[in-house]
Amino acid sequence: MSEVPWTGDDALPPITLPGSITLVEGTSFVICDPAGDIGGHDGEGIDGLFVADTRVLSDLVLVVEGRRVEPLAWHAGDPGGARIVGRIHAEGQHLLVVRDFEVGLGMTTAVTVRNPAPMDRRVTVELEAAGDMAGLFEVKEGRAHGGPVEAMVDGDVVRLGRPDARRGAVLRPSVPAKLEARGGRARLHWDAVIPARGSWSVVLEVAAVRGGDEVGPPRHRAGGRPQPHEPPSWLVDPPRVHTDVPGLGEAVARAFHDLGALRLVDPEHPDEAVVAAGAPWFMTLFGRDALLTAWMALPFDPVLALDCLRALARLQGTRVVAETDEEPGRIPHEVRLGATDSLSVASGWVYYGSIDATPLFVMVAGELRRWGVPMALLEPLLPAVDAALTWMLTYGDRDGDGYLEYARASDKGLANQGWKDSGDSISFRDGRLAEGPIALAEVQAYAYGAWLAGAELAEAVGDHVRATERRYKARDLQEAFARDFWIPDQRLVALGLDGRKRPIDAVASNMGHCLWTGLLDEEQAAAAAAALMSPEMASGWGVRTLASSMARYDPLSYHNGSVWPHDTALCIAGLRRNRFQVEAGVLALQLLAAFTANGGRLPELYAGLSRDEMGVPVPYPTSCQPQAWASAAPLLLVRSLLALDPDLPNGRVEIDPLLPEGCRTLVVEGIRVGESTISIEVDRDAVAVRGLPRGLAVIRPG
Repeated sequence: MSEVPWTGDDALPPITLPGSITLVEGTSFVICDPAGDIGGHDGEGIDGLFVADTRVLSDLVLVVEGRRVEPLAWHAGDPGGARIVGRIHAEGQHLLVVRDFEVGLGMTTAVTVRNPAPMDRRVTVELEAAGDMAGLFEVKEGRAHGGPVEAMVDGDVVRLGRPDARRGAVLRPSVPAKLEARGGRARLHWDAVIPARGSWSVVLEVAAVRGGDEVGPPRHRAGGRPQPHEPPSWLVDPPRVHTDVPGLGEAVARAFHDLGALRLVDPEHPDEAVVAAGAPWFMTLFGRDALLTAWMALPFDPVLALDCLRALARLQGTRVVAETDEEPGRIPHEVRLGATDSLSVASGWVYYGSIDATPLFVMVAGELRRWGVPMALLEPLLPAVDAALTWMLTYGDRDGDGYLEYARASDKGLANQGWKDSGDSISFRDGRLAEGPIALAEVQAYAYGAWLAGAELAEAVGDHVRATERRYKARDLQEAFARDFWIPDQRLVALGLDGRKRPIDAVASNMGHCLWTGLLDEEQAAAAAAALMSPEMASGWGVRTLASSMARYDPLSYHNGSVWPHDTALCIAGLRRNRFQVEAGVLALQLLAAFTANGGRLPELYAGLSRDEMGVPVPYPTSCQPQAWASAAPLLLVRSLLALDPDLPNGRVEIDPLLPEGCRTLVVEGIRVGESTISIEVDRDAVAVRGLPRGLAVIRPG
């Protein structure tokens, strides 16, 4: 294998231009300017049409009457499509220009030029195109200078691509054009006559080429606007939330809108859908991201979680490969399609350097059982669950001390392999970087959850001996954690243990994940809740990844003081689980305020500047939008506010609603429990659950 560009702190993309538009569908995305133009920067920008990690179009610039279009407004009907309106103004007259885009294994764009004048007009319309076939990481790292790319006219189409014709693009206009190709660039030219008060239109299909074959573009109406997306099956009947909790209903609606755009369908398994990590740079399957997103969305769509487990089980490690950190039983970190011609996930590059995806895999499998997914659907996954737990006992626990530790097997891998995978993200209070192998606090929390989930799954198939062994593993881990990760004089849950088993004494958000899985004892939980709510951690927009009092704190860093919505949502879930209801409500309102202030979407992350310092969340320059676990965070928020915890195998559903201060109503329709779809209505202290299967008891803790 050649150089492996796995995602980490050294692969952060350059900043997109202000006002840039990103459209995304599956493994494809477009970045263009507010006028709808792609590129025009001689290959130096990050604009482009990307399909499966390859930039097949680096330029597509519209010129009308010798001028580029002046942008006026744009609107995205769905994340994969947009309408952009602009004008051409010359000699006291103007033309209205409308561009419609639809993305999907290529792109379809319709250009409509409207003539508002009372007389006919002759105009020239040109599209200038180029494609550098640069890999995604070349573009991200600013080294997309490309190799030889050819442009050629082939009858009524233009072909762009490498000389071997295995990667490229085909441009096919619906209206005959004068076509020119020279020096790797192409021009499509029309002399149009636009009637008075009338319009002229052309539709351009851009099909990506992989392995010499066309794989797109999306379907369109001939001569008109591109065909809108068919909604994915799991979004046909989305949940409905009616509430006076500010922003929550809108955030849930947006969540499913964005998760629909991020869905990935493997052509070898067309009936399954998983989610990509985020647009534009992570439009691929990430183990940790997919699993946490599936967990958050589980009350509304258990099928997504089931499909995620199936996809990751097929990619589960089977051998030891130092270059990719593969080990038997290990769940992958990341899949990339750039090196292959196939669009099948199984054919891509797979990297396994994640310490937490494997226990999360087991946790999700166990949670599906609790939500009523039949064992007939889960039993085919049990060999993967067993292999994952075996990995936790062997390769995951490098020194046999009962903790999961990480250390990359080669310099090609990630130095840090938890969710905070920047090279400088794991440090002591004084700023010294921790040296590995490192055992992170939240990873032990996931391992604790995995042992308990594995025990329940073993019990479900009658393997009582194995179930007991796994419960003992969970108990032993909890006892050891309370001894080794607790710093009593600071009343602090350590960020982790370094290679010398010393507690890493930085105050960080990781402790909130320990609350989430129930790992902490009462004293530790109270200390963690106090730390999360302190001014050093709670920014007013959510929980900082690192306290502002720490030496490495930087509000504009990736993991050392920024705010990640999914991280805050997990902290809220942990606070609710440990009955810190008021604190959970305060953070919930902070996160929803960030949603509203960010224009109705939660980005991957934003700066850790406090609400007092800045009245809006300060964007992180390279943040993905939409991003899977940020999009799903409001779904976990709903579950946390309801304190909803089903246990269908034992015939009960636990619920203990508590809304943030000043709020009184929450109605949630479309929660899927077993074979039923239920609704929950909260009006102050009154709670009604409708549609629950017969024989299930609703439990409200005293």
